Amino acid sequence: MTSEDLKHHGDRDTAPGMLDFAVNVWLPAPPRWLRDRLAAALDRLATYPSPADDLAARQAVAARHGRGADDVLILNGSAEGFALLPNLRPKLAAIVHPQFTEPEAALRTAGVPVHRVMLAGDYVLDPTLVPEEADLVVVGNPTNPTSVTHPAATIRRLARPGRTVVVDEAFMDALPGEPESLAGDPGFLVFRSLTKTWALAGLRAGYALGPAGTLSQLAVDRPQWPVGTLVLEAVAACCSPGAVVEAAGHAEKALADKDEFVAALRDMGVEVVVAPTAPFVLVRVPDGPALREALADRKIAVRRGETFPGLTADHIRLAVRPPAQTARLLEAWRDHHRG
Repeated sequence: MTSEDLKHHGDRDTAPGMLDFAVNVWLPAPPRWLRDRLAAALDRLATYPSPADDLAARQAVAARHGRGADDVLILNGSAEGFALLPNLRPKLAAIVHPQFTEPEAALRTAGVPVHRVMLAGDYVLDPTLVPEEADLVVVGNPTNPTSVTHPAATIRRLARPGRTVVVDEAFMDALPGEPESLAGDPGFLVFRSLTKTWALAGLRAGYALGPAGTLSQLAVDRPQWPVGTLVLEAVAACCSPGAVVEAAGHAEKALADKDEFVAALRDMGVEVVVAPTAPFVLVRVPDGPALREALADRKIAVRRGETFPGLTADHIRLAVRPPAQTARLLEAWRDHHRG
């Protein structure tokens, strides 16, 4: 048993009408060109998703990452990939924490033994902490909630014969140039999400990259027509060359706003736990629950930290937002401490 609520996510820390720093979705809505493309696909909803639609989406992903189409599995969000991990029938799963909790929740629910690899301090990955007998290892990169990006070379040190290394790259496209991505490496199982960059949390669109045999085993008990037409269309659209260039532009803007945000937090004396690399920031305060309550009274939502293994109620994760919204958060924060 675990003491954390592994099914708690940022959407439960916010509500309609609140200024949302709890959910790591950058845009307020999908861009117009993407909405137009999805709207055009509505006329195809009377028919079942076709193998041709699935192939087109997989080919778009494959071209984006320099892989073959057989190395791609389209998912209802990367969270579906985590739900399918028990299909790999691991004898011992090692989960590198703190990180997104869905992989552990899915594995524990299926009765898979889980070993927690607990990072602390600067949250830098130490491959020697992973038990040799672990035949499944899950690591986030960049890691939610710490905002640490591990060098690809370090993650490669986790590889062993008979071991599947799963890399959650849900936020990798938030880094300009995706410098530490393993999406093009055939030795890893990589999950990607379109939620964060393209504001598609409600659509549930993502994909997995990995060896064809591993993907077949992962998907062994999926139902017929597992992914809908709009998801397939979204994946194909967001993996197009123009979309990749646009995503890089979003990443540059978000990281510039992140740098300003971090500087402002530090000027207020807030402890930024580790220098963030992604568009979210982990902080630690002496009065986490009281601060969250005070901000909620001002209709501002932040992500509580204690549901992540290794963090406490004084840890808070903050999504990066445009400066005007950040100013509202900082004003409410100062008011709380002026009391």
